[in-house]
Amino acid sequence: MTQRRALPRVPRQGARGVPLFLAVLALLLGGLGLSPAVSTAAAASPDYTQSVTAVSATQAQISFTPTTPALYVDVHYLVNAANQQNLRMVNNAGTWTYTVGGLATGNVLDYWFTYEKSGPQYDTPHFGYTQGGGGTGGQVAQPSFSPAGGQYATAQTVTISDATAGATIRYTRDGSTPNASSTLYTGPISVTASSTVKAYAQASGLTDSAVATAVYTIGGTQTSCPVQSDTPDFGPNVHIYDPSMSAATIQAQLDAHFNQMKDTQTAQFSSDRVADLFKPGTYNVNDNVGFYTSVAGLGQDPDQVTINGNITVDAFNASDAGNATQNFWRSAENLAINPGGGTDRWAVAQAAPFRRIDVHGNLALYPASYGWASGGYVADTKVTGQMASISQQQWYTRDSGLGSWDGGVWNMVFSGVQGAPANTFPSPPETVLATTPVSRDVPYLYVDGSGRYRVLLPSLRTNASGPSWASGSTPGSSLPMSQFYVVKAGDTAATINNALSQGCNLFVTPGVYHLGQTLNVTRANTVVLGIGYPTFVPDNGVNAMQVADVDGVRLKGLLFDAGTANSQALLTVGPSGSATSHAANPTTIQDVFFRIGGQLAGKATNSLVVNSSNAIIDHIWAWRADHGNAGTIGWTTNTADTGLIVNGNNVLATGLFVEHYQKYEVIWNGQGGRTIFFQNENPYDVPDQAAWKSSASVNGYAAYKVGANVTSHEAWGLGSYCYFNVNPAVANYHAFEVPDTGGVRFHSLLSVSLNYQGTITHVINDTGAVTPTGTTPVNVVSYP
Repeated sequence: MTQRRALPRVPRQGARGVPLFLAVLALLLGGLGLSPAVSTAAAASPDYTQSVTAVSATQAQISFTPTTPALYVDVHYLVNAANQQNLRMVNNAGTWTYTVGGLATGNVLDYWFTYEKSGPQYDTPHFGYTQGGGGTGGQVAQPSFSPAGGQYATAQTVTISDATAGATIRYTRDGSTPNASSTLYTGPISVTASSTVKAYAQASGLTDSAVATAVYTIGGTQTSCPVQSDTPDFGPNVHIYDPSMSAATIQAQLDAHFNQMKDTQTAQFSSDRVADLFKPGTYNVNDNVGFYTSVAGLGQDPDQVTINGNITVDAFNASDAGNATQNFWRSAENLAINPGGGTDRWAVAQAAPFRRIDVHGNLALYPASYGWASGGYVADTKVTGQMASISQQQWYTRDSGLGSWDGGVWNMVFSGVQGAPANTFPSPPETVLATTPVSRDVPYLYVDGSGRYRVLLPSLRTNASGPSWASGSTPGSSLPMSQFYVVKAGDTAATINNALSQGCNLFVTPGVYHLGQTLNVTRANTVVLGIGYPTFVPDNGVNAMQVADVDGVRLKGLLFDAGTANSQALLTVGPSGSATSHAANPTTIQDVFFRIGGQLAGKATNSLVVNSSNAIIDHIWAWRADHGNAGTIGWTTNTADTGLIVNGNNVLATGLFVEHYQKYEVIWNGQGGRTIFFQNENPYDVPDQAAWKSSASVNGYAAYKVGANVTSHEAWGLGSYCYFNVNPAVANYHAFEVPDTGGVRFHSLLSVSLNYQGTITHVINDTGAVTPTGTTPVNVVSYP
């Protein structure tokens, strides 16, 4: 094995870390958008139509329809005359669209377009739009119900709410359409008999309003989903390719998506979301994968979709400076790759899973520049050649098969991987478990032989080794799409809850969904499957999603983005005090990510709380943002205590990434817990030691705390880093805090001070030396 020398790590940086010459260059080029460098002329009005429509209280969709089909359309806009954005729009059947988020009533958009027409490109005049000012018909007052409607055994107490401040709500209970003269809503109403409740909301000073409907049937429990389509409309952000399409056509669409989602400075916190799905067959294309992009095959097994080319993530942009540490929020899944040149490159950081892939060659996990990447995740994958991490700081590979492995900086972790290196931590820093104790591959969409869409639900595995599909099709069952409600643009918490209450599973398409009420998953074996990084944003301080203490719920492919009013928790699995065993059919939380700040000035006390026993947490990233849009980060701005709290017993975490929370980042109170792989950074922005003490005598907060009453817990392959760049005098007393008992055991763990910005005094409890200079780890092989 070739060992490469680890250089000092460069922390991820947002706008504050942009070099001056790049900032000046951005200002010089800001008005140019993303369009090719060709001559530009003013456009004549008959060449196009354009409009802006409010799609929610905080979002507006800009639309542009050229008379002559265009190869590209860029929109340029400012909100309240500040922070110009230049973005590639998405083509939806000849109409190009882009949704602006984060708006408030009265915000003014100044916008204009650059578009291609038969070779040359043209600029339009500037246009204006005011959010909530009537616009072009946006519904800015939208009532919602809790519960959302459905069939119930008993009477229901119904509350009606609206996200728009000062809205007046009136309602009817006989199915008639309410108006300004209908009964005024002043508080909860009781529905004692089957009825249709309609609510009318009108916000003061706004001309637009909306009517929402909820049907309540009293006298039974809905047990099955009303039949949906097996060939559904997945909406404008899901693009499905067929091998009968020309390679040039597919390549042009993939390139358009990448150009829109490529730039770290503009796309990283945009509202764009996209999924590129390939039906079974062979494709001669190369797919560069940008932010908020999912690439997946639609075969039942990976080799039913073959890409003769590369599925690539690299340090694409000049502003990246060869560094891949901000390559978040993208995924590849369920296909085979014959890489050009023999090597595919997947140089990512957090929240970028690589699953169910058959790589006929090598897989490079580092940028072509050999610059830093920050940690990632591979599962259920086969690499016939060499998989190489090189400059990756930490990496986790689960239930896979490798021809060989190369690389190791601080901690490379493997469980159930055939062809993994030997367990040699810390020199080389490889942590290896022969099997994964319990695992279950993710649910995924595929097309059956009749052209109908289904979702495969893989079976539970114990002591797994190698890909689930190594000996044939992945064992499991499947559900038709007729049992899934497809969530897409226009859906609200009320419509989603209504589908759940009727017994539907959810297939959540790419988009940003603001929630005026909590999503309630109450039925055993419910599947909530997202693709293209669909994002749930709780408004008004509600908790985004709550899962009952039931068997077999599967959550996959979701991003929870904290709203500006504090939520107590973004996702809760099981109520407090849950004690039922779910060992035979656990709830799984897979590729589920949490963000506090960055896009919005988000706030949430906790991100994920797991009260149910036997749950499997398989690849999460809980991130309190250290960089982002202006005004969205800061010690008192994007506030969050804890990323993960586990109260359930016998919970397993495989691939746990938790960073920058302001108190204990992980608290594990349940008995029998296990973690395989943990990557953490302490908060960067601690102002001073007095503001960050877990007790009068203990500096800081442990990144991973096992509760004092826990008698059995085990963890492998953990790392915690500090980078106190606001105040390098800050110290954290220890990275890991655990009760001193023989049943609590830790293996292969370390702490690091990045560029010596602050210190961690001990690794675990009072064991392990203070972090030294030189971005050098302090390793502990085992504890106690």
